[in-house]
Amino acid sequence: MLSSKHKTFLARGKRGIVYTSLVRGKKIAIKEKNPDSTARGRIPNEARYLRLLNKHGIGPRFISLRGNRLSYAFAEGEPIGDFIPHARSNDILSILLNLLHQLFVMDKLGIAKREMGRPWKHIIITTDKKPVLLDFERCYQSRKPKNVTQFCMFLLSPRLQALLKPKGIRISRKKLLAASREYKHAMSHRTFRKLLSYI
Repeated sequence: MLSSKHKTFLARGKRGIVYTSLVRGKKIAIKEKNPDSTARGRIPNEARYLRLLNKHGIGPRFISLRGNRLSYAFAEGEPIGDFIPHARSNDILSILLNLLHQLFVMDKLGIAKREMGRPWKHIIITTDKKPVLLDFERCYQSRKPKNVTQFCMFLLSPRLQALLKPKGIRISRKKLLAASREYKHAMSHRTFRKLLSYI
């Protein structure tokens, strides 16, 4: 087990505290339960969904779970809100479409993530311009997950629109909302492709 001397504090959330460490020359993230949190079983829950979603290329690579300590590969990069201002339009669009495909997979698997309406801290863009979703501790099985539709609301949010417009990326609010409603009513490859056509 790593001691406090071998890990560096990174971030504190309501339910977890994240550290980083080097293991055999590779940087990893270590999430432990926040002692101030009354939430139960969140770390094992995240490990469970991380294992499952890794099979579909989603999330940072799971390494281990020991008690309430989860280890996974560290995603080297920056939050999406910091990435967009200095990125090229083509790269931004590619990342947004990539994210929607990941969320569509989660919808089809019946996994609800919850944070996708305001995922500023939950999406890291790596140094090779790949989006990595973080924080799966609140995931749960759902017959009607809303990952894609929540992310559509994020795409139309004033804060993100203010970042996209200087890049020449304009998303029709009317068309995307209509496509999102259609997708919500009938979650299928057809309605998903239609939704993508408005990004």
